[in-house]
This record gives sequence, C-alpha cells and structure tokens, in this order.
Amino acid sequence: MSTAPLSRRTVITGLAAAVVGWNATTRAWATTDDAVDATAGRLSPVPALEGSLTTTAATISEFSNDFGRLVSAAPHAVLKPGSVQDIVKIVNYARCNGLKVAMNGRSGTGTDLESHSNYGQAAVPGGISIDARCLNRIISIGPTSAVVEPGVTWAQLTDAALAQGLTPPCLTDYLHLSIGGTISVGGIGSTVQKYGLQADTVESIDIVTGTGRLLTASPTRNRELFDAALGGAGQVGVIVRATVKLVPAPERALVFLLYYDDLATYLADQERLLVDGRFGSQVGEVLPAPNGAPPRYKIETVAYYNGTTPPDRATLLRDLRPVASDTVITDQTYREYTFRVDAFADSLKSGGYWNQPKPWLSLFLPASQAGTFMRTVAQTLSPDDLGAGLLLFYPFFTNKITRPFAMTPSEPIAYLFDLLAFPHPTTDTSQMLPRNRRLYDYAVSLGAKRYMVGAIPQMTAADWQRHYGARWSSFAAAKRQFDPAYTLTPGQHIFG
Repeated sequence: MSTAPLSRRTVITGLAAAVVGWNATTRAWATTDDAVDATAGRLSPVPALEGSLTTTAATISEFSNDFGRLVSAAPHAVLKPGSVQDIVKIVNYARCNGLKVAMNGRSGTGTDLESHSNYGQAAVPGGISIDARCLNRIISIGPTSAVVEPGVTWAQLTDAALAQGLTPPCLTDYLHLSIGGTISVGGIGSTVQKYGLQADTVESIDIVTGTGRLLTASPTRNRELFDAALGGAGQVGVIVRATVKLVPAPERALVFLLYYDDLATYLADQERLLVDGRFGSQVGEVLPAPNGAPPRYKIETVAYYNGTTPPDRATLLRDLRPVASDTVITDQTYREYTFRVDAFADSLKSGGYWNQPKPWLSLFLPASQAGTFMRTVAQTLSPDDLGAGLLLFYPFFTNKITRPFAMTPSEPIAYLFDLLAFPHPTTDTSQMLPRNRRLYDYAVSLGAKRYMVGAIPQMTAADWQRHYGARWSSFAAAKRQFDPAYTLTPGQHIFG
C-alpha cells in the first residue's frame, strides 16, 4: 500500500470524479475527492496502463452478466488492456490489494455476446474483469501452427488459416468463441474422436500466473503450468498468447444425417463409426418428441475430400442401420460446413432466444452407462426443456484427451451429453437448475464427469474433490504454486 501522491497517469475512468486507486480501508475505489481527504484511508495507486481501467456504470453492467443470463455478479472495475503488460500489472495490483481477477472472453459477433461462460464461470464479483476482446491479434500463421492472442475467435483464425489452405484440427460447432476461453475449459467439437479437445491441440502458451509472472509454458517448459492451465478453468493464470496446431484443410464435406428410432441401434452405430474411423467428424443429437413420445436420434457425420470426386456413399454407409428413408446427404464446401451453426444462431437471435436464460448441462458419460442415463433423461425431458435449443449426444475416445485436468470417465469411450437449452420466452425456467443438479448427481453415480461449462447449482468442495478424484491433490498443489493468494477466476467456485 502507498499514500504517495497519485500521478495523472494512474487515473482510471469512472462516472464522476476520476478514480485514482484502491482504498484499502473502505474496500472501494477511491476518487480524486477521496484522495485529498486525509481520513479517506490508505490508497494503493493504480499502475500506469497502456489501456484503461474503467468503473463506468455502463461497462460494469455489461460485465455483470454472461451468456447464460442465470446469475448476475458485478465487478468493481473492467480492464481493457492495451498490452500484455497491463495484465501483468493488474494481476499484481489485485493480488497485493486482496482483489480478484478473471479474464472474460466476451466472444461473439458484433455486439452480440456468446461464450462458454454460462453460469458465472468468468464472473468476478467485486473484482476486476479483463476484456479479452482487446487482445485479438493473429500474430502469425505458419505451415503447422498459428500464434494468437486470447481474444481471437476460432472463426477469425479459421478464415485466416483457410486463406493459406490450413485449418485448426478441432473446432467447436459454433466458431465465434474466444480461443483463450475454450482452451481454458477444453473446447469440444466434431473431431474430438480424432484430435481430442481444442486444449489438446495447443503447443505452447504465454500466461500471467496468479503471482503476476509472465511465463511461457509448453510440454517441455514449465510443464506443470502448461498442464494446469489447459482445461484448468482459469485457476492458475491468464492466458495471453497461444500457439495452436494447424493441419491442411480439405476442400469439401460430404455430410450424412442418419436418423434412428431406437436408442440401442443408435448407440451401436455411433460406436461402430467411432472405432472404424471411416468419417472425418462425428456428432449426434437427441430429438425429443411431443406428448411423451419416444425421442429420435440423429448421427451427423462428414467425409472430407479434395477435388471433384466425392467418396462412395454406399461404402461409407455399409453396416449401418438408420431409418434409410430419412437419410439426408449433402455436399458442401469445407467452410460452409465449418460455419454451419451461424444460420442457426441467426435464427435464435431473430426469434428472441439469444438473450434468454440458458440452463445448459454438459457432461461426459461413461459409454457403459450412456444408454441407461439417456433412457432416464428421455422420461424427464420434453421439447419445452430445449425450446429452440438442442441436445448433443455422441461418443469419443477418452485417451484423445491428454490434458490431465480435463476430466473424463475411466473408460476407453465416453459420451458427450450437452443439453444446450434455449427456452421459449414463455417457459418457466425456475425448475431447470434443480433438474440439472438432479441429473448431475445421477450421472456422477454412474461414473460421469462434468464438462467445465453449463449450469450446475450448489457445487460443494466435496463435489469438486469427487470430480477431480485422484488428481485433486495435484490440481490443488498447482493452485497453491501458481495462484497462492487465490486471486484468479473465482466464478468457477472450485477452491471456495
């Protein structure tokens, strides 16, 4: 703490009087009016920044909510960094003054907001929120990798890479998400069965730890930090740069939509395709039916190719047992398929769903229990539970996920269960969070793990220790090493 005179370089923007520092006595930002009052308390001057730290009501309100719109938690201030050094300074400043800090991806298109933060995961009540959109440069694209700042979206990188005949190997279905945000929680998409999570395609990161140190981490340098940061939910540092893998991009995508009326047949075909690897990407979806009727199931698979001759359709469909009359096959460019969710997002926005509360639930189920879990879910979910949303349900190999704190079930194959609800504006959502908790508890009893997004209320210390299992002590040790003051990302509530 310091009571020295405050330079104008340290002034941050506020509503009325300029904010010049943190008041350690009142636990509030001190204005210039307070600074001349000897009884105002001890002041810690804000460090000189290339960007800005703001407390304006409009900005605080903007950063008080996330995409899920289920919780509201206002930060004290928002950092719009002008450089990586601004983040170093603010993390150090926050640590010294007992404040919390979290990076906020703020991804999306234009003024629309989309992110993996669905239940306050990026919230920092009473702390400092960092706007990742201010660090949004693609620094370089090489033949096998790209170097990006954390606020770059996968959509931006994909288009830049495609211009050079390349693509990220693992992409989320919706691409307008920040790279820093998805690799912090994992980042899952339709090629997970081949490449793992997006976090598994990261070659190195630059990261500001909770101790305020800017470090480079990779599999051969600061390995413990690298492992804890990727899929570690922002608990050990703020990622400020990442080197991510690129691969040659195919030219075209032959897309198959296969429909099933029977869950057992659907599961068998999903796992047959997973094991033989005949398709380049593979996802699946549950389609609830009205009036208590059994749901349908859909497999969406893609055969990528170059040139003008597509792969043989009959060969690709051999040994599969969908409802043949309902099968749909389309031939698209690779980019058209990769950006396929944009049209869906536009329809949600035009229909008034985008800013509705979204009680999402994201789980990794052991394959041996996936059918049991889905049969139970089918008895409880109705089309109104999804609204205009969707329920993803598809398998992947757990050994493809190499980041140690991205937890998966202890079986060779797991299923993503991703309830992405966009409730109708007239739907009562008050019981959806308790429902999520019940389904989570049931899934855990079957050996499931949660994916680090979604809305599961009342997670306790015991819940988190059970989630990490034998790795809990290692994760807690990484937290103590790299963020001993517990400065970073409190919204996940992993460490209280």
